[in-house]
Amino acid sequence: MAISTEHRDEVAPQVSNQDDVRRIIRERRIEFLFAQFVDMHGKPSAKLVPAHHIDDLLSEGAGFAGFAAGDIGQGPHDPDLIAIPDPKTLTILPWQPNVARFACDVTVEGEPWPYCPRTILRNMLARASELGFELKMGAELEYFLVRRREDGSIEVADQLDTLDLPCYDMRALTRNLDFVSQVSHAVTGLGWDNYATDHEDANGQFEQNFEFSDALTTCDRAVFFRYMVESLAQQRGLIATFMPKPFAHLTGNGCHFHVSLWSGGENLFECDAADDPRGLGLSELAYKFIGGLKANAKAYIAVTAPTVNSYKRLVVGAPNSGATWAPAYVSYGYNNRTQMLRIPAPGRIEDRTVDGSCNPYLAATAMLAAGLDGIERGLEAGEPNAANLYELPEAEREAAGVELLPGNLLDAVRELEKNDALRRALGKTPRGDYVDYFAKVKRKEWQAAHEQITQWELDRYLQLF
Repeated sequence: MAISTEHRDEVAPQVSNQDDVRRIIRERRIEFLFAQFVDMHGKPSAKLVPAHHIDDLLSEGAGFAGFAAGDIGQGPHDPDLIAIPDPKTLTILPWQPNVARFACDVTVEGEPWPYCPRTILRNMLARASELGFELKMGAELEYFLVRRREDGSIEVADQLDTLDLPCYDMRALTRNLDFVSQVSHAVTGLGWDNYATDHEDANGQFEQNFEFSDALTTCDRAVFFRYMVESLAQQRGLIATFMPKPFAHLTGNGCHFHVSLWSGGENLFECDAADDPRGLGLSELAYKFIGGLKANAKAYIAVTAPTVNSYKRLVVGAPNSGATWAPAYVSYGYNNRTQMLRIPAPGRIEDRTVDGSCNPYLAATAMLAAGLDGIERGLEAGEPNAANLYELPEAEREAAGVELLPGNLLDAVRELEKNDALRRALGKTPRGDYVDYFAKVKRKEWQAAHEQITQWELDRYLQLF
């Protein structure tokens, strides 16, 4: 296929049903369709289906040997996974407009597959709907542009991006304007509305924001955004990475979630700041939701920060820029980026535990479950914290009752296994609770990392004794 790098000016198609899909394929001359799903880790898997087989794809789905596709609950002996397209997710590739993608729900032998992360979120959203709530969400996905050296190591792609304080650097943004403007055009062309692009706190790091939507749509978009940015970078011989901490001396990649509960077009979290005794513009419902996030944070962080590498971002020690911009404590506060939960404006809560390695569907499920647990149990948020938690002395922090988040993946997984609210939310599978499957995979990941002998260990211990 020929690769187009030009921005496509056509308005993103509006899709409501299968008839719309067929019409758009015909009008836009789409030749191929990706039937795409994700595994536990958010890795996109797909089959490329010729568009003249659209009727078969919509009615029968696309089949996969699930064991080969990653951690999605199958062995080599299991029957095929069937990826069933959600027609509303038809997304035309901006850089390859004869190809489109569907986000799919996974079934096995005609039944929803409980290991499918998108299905897990849909189930949780259905539970919230029964309670009268709709979760709306925005996601801020940070990424690095890097290249590989001949020895296999990586370096920042822009060799002039060397400032100790590069955040918002106009010159670095200008040097990368060709790439970030292509991404911006693509995001807006998809109908998501890119409203800001900035050079982030680390050298070679960027963030390109799009408007919030319902939680399922935002998660579908987050998966596609990562795939799209990586694909566009590869066209230039670069790597776009959402890895939480690719460089020890630089700030890591977050994927902050901004959340609110709605009903009938009304934001249930928002109130006039004058009517909020704490002055944050949040309703009592929102404070109960915060209470749930705080009570369950040590457990759900295993899902929002799900890799060994994640916990190298979630530290207090300062990188070159002077701040990690990542949380290390269970806390909330006003427009204060040292807190786990920030209230940037009335009516929404930003969770800063979430990083670029998250599976968006599972992370959204965990956050929603934690918040609803706070609402159902009437948990108190406590008073907002205004301190700079990076500098607050330990004795003062302990006196204020501010607890530490888990310092590594293993500790977070242990907390998750003990958490009943998240165990219920992530659901049951034919072989037990999904939490136990998740924990088994993550313990194996932890063990594999733990068995590595690092250069730091050799430098530190080889001749110390």
